Amino acid sequence: MASGHGNIPEEVIESVLARHDIVETVGKVVHLTKQGKYLWGLCPFHSEKSPSFTVTPDRGVFHCFGCGMGGNAIKFRMEIEGLSFPEAVRIMAEESDIAIPEGKGGPLSPPDPERDRLIQAYELSAKFYHFLLKNTEYGTAAMNYLRSRNFSDKMIDQFQIGFAPDRWDTLLQFLEKRNFDLAEMEKGGLLSARGEGKGYIDRFRGRVIFPIANRTGKVVAFAGRILGDGQPKYLNSPESRLFNKSRILYNLHQSKASIRKTRQIVLFEGYGDVISAWEAGVHNGVATMGTSLTESHVALLKSLGDEIILSYDGDKAGQAAALKAIPVLEDSGLRVKVAVLPSGLDPDEFISRHGGERFMEQVIDSAVSAIKFKLIYLKKNHILLEEDGKIAYVKEALQIIATLHSSTEREVYLREISSELELSYDSLKQDCNLLRASMQKNMPEGDNNDKRWNNGRHKKGQVQTPTLLPAYHAAERRLLSFMIQDPEAAAYVGERLGEEFNIDDHAAIAAYLYAYYAQGKPPGISRFLSSLQDDRLEKTATAISMMDTPPDWNTQVLDDCIREVKKYPTQRKMEQKREEMIQAEKSGDFLRAAQIASEIITLERQ
Repeated sequence: MASGHGNIPEEVIESVLARHDIVETVGKVVHLTKQGKYLWGLCPFHSEKSPSFTVTPDRGVFHCFGCGMGGNAIKFRMEIEGLSFPEAVRIMAEESDIAIPEGKGGPLSPPDPERDRLIQAYELSAKFYHFLLKNTEYGTAAMNYLRSRNFSDKMIDQFQIGFAPDRWDTLLQFLEKRNFDLAEMEKGGLLSARGEGKGYIDRFRGRVIFPIANRTGKVVAFAGRILGDGQPKYLNSPESRLFNKSRILYNLHQSKASIRKTRQIVLFEGYGDVISAWEAGVHNGVATMGTSLTESHVALLKSLGDEIILSYDGDKAGQAAALKAIPVLEDSGLRVKVAVLPSGLDPDEFISRHGGERFMEQVIDSAVSAIKFKLIYLKKNHILLEEDGKIAYVKEALQIIATLHSSTEREVYLREISSELELSYDSLKQDCNLLRASMQKNMPEGDNNDKRWNNGRHKKGQVQTPTLLPAYHAAERRLLSFMIQDPEAAAYVGERLGEEFNIDDHAAIAAYLYAYYAQGKPPGISRFLSSLQDDRLEKTATAISMMDTPPDWNTQVLDDCIREVKKYPTQRKMEQKREEMIQAEKSGDFLRAAQIASEIITLERQ
């Protein structure tokens, strides 16, 4: 993936990097602990149990020794939030009040014509479906359905809700007339290939259409709800270049402003809930797209806010989903509250029945702590009028309360249970303390009741031992590491070696470095990374910058490395010749073998 700068001026990129400290940027998402000159944490880009993800404050870069991901603050935001380079720079510039000069900042993405055409097709299709809902016969039944669900005209417009008629070729003709490539449209999920024979048909038919936008507000997918009976009830666009379910949150583009102000996010299960709640005054609501919460969602939420209110359905499935989401969110360091709904109702139904004001007061503003929610959930599973039920409930409740670090918190919940079930507070407290003691005793070594890696005990398996590199490879990395730190070293290597590195990526990085210094720019890995146009090169350059190379160098060190690099092609030639000589001997061509032997001797002399 090439970054592509989309004409954003260099000085804007530099200001963005200057004002977005790498530790602060990463620290919003990853829990970091200082060890030596690095800060360590668990990598947000792949799952791991012991930390191999590092941040180097003085160099302004992050690097994971486990999965190889690395780069500067801009790159981190790109990966976490699924942004292109110009999008990330734009957002970060906005956050620090850095102005992008008028007319600059070109297109929002690197030139990617296919992606642009697909976005254009989705944007036009959304307008088309919205028009069909509001202004044609086709849309009448759908409009009645939406009104029955109390969606006002204002909401229908704001969320650009539409309708796809129950026909095979409504959208097909629309796209064809506008000369879109139908094969591209099928790949992007707007059309489906015909079951038999050639050609295409509309993917969405007889469905109310909810456009799904990315965080910059461009439509990248649709969710379609069937009108009347039929299967599947909900149909989403398939995963495509634009749409990745596990990285997208519905309504993020509209709720961003409110989230930034309050640092609080209300997480719903469905888009209907988000829309109804918006009308009730919840402007910081988002929803996952029909999938359970993923690590990417959590990283994205963490980059936006500090507190999550889960507002899932009041039925068994919704409550179970909330229970599953709590630890995932808490492990990332987010505060979690749960909005409790009367059983069986979802937020959308509650608002329809009782109105928006009561929803705000009784549900959102009365959200309870995660522990309190677990206790309420437990209570529903026991018949508290019977002694056995009461004992079973207390036993399970203590298991939950005992895990709390704060004794004040434990006291609050124990007192509640004591008055509710008319049990002695002292005996509850005693049972709870006994349980805590036995829990701590059974903790695996090094865990010590702290889920987040925070105590110096986790020495085991901190970083994989690097595989030993061939001499020429190590020499090339060493040279680049000096060159990244010092323009004079780069000039010295440039004269004597130029781009004659044996590994293509190293040759490319060297070429970029020569060009970077030729523009009179100061050394610094973080700034240099923004001049690279390639994902793989960024990772390689970041990894090289992490090497412990002393900043002061002398010509002898560089000469030794250059000699290793130049020696390698000859060594390879010699190895090939040796193989040829063995083959010649095997086939009995001793004259040829002798000839090759003398060629090998000449190469050795070199």
